[in-house]
Amino acid sequence: MNRRGRNTVLLWIIALGLFNFVAYTAAYWYLGGDAPNGSFRDGNYFLRGHFIWSPSGKPTEPVSRAVWLYSYLHSISIWPTSAAVLVSMFILSQPHIIATMNADTPQRGFTYVVICITAIVMVTGVATLAFVLNFLDALALIANGRPVNI
Repeated sequence: MNRRGRNTVLLWIIALGLFNFVAYTAAYWYLGGDAPNGSFRDGNYFLRGHFIWSPSGKPTEPVSRAVWLYSYLHSISIWPTSAAVLVSMFILSQPHIIATMNADTPQRGFTYVVICITAIVMVTGVATLAFVLNFLDALALIANGRPVNI
């Protein structure tokens, strides 16, 4: 793929990632919270919104299972899409970073970009994995009819 085609793809990744973040923020506000902060008890699903209602947050009215699942899955999606946005930005800015980091610096521009991208992928990968494992644990507890307090 040529540079122009690659840059077009990277710009679309950034646009879609930012759209996902805005959509998540709007849904969080509209629903009054999200499922990872919520709970399941007495057959009801609750979302919880920190800092929307008070510093400690408060549970919403019961929501449907579909809304709870949507909220949890959208919360999970924020991590990899944030990583995709950041990595795309680093790739787009790589020529500038390489050109401005001269030979007198401890690390070359390319090395700096690789280190940053590696850190982004590792941190967001761990966060995504943690959210997925918490989601699977919550689903297992719900399947057994046990309360979930996240």
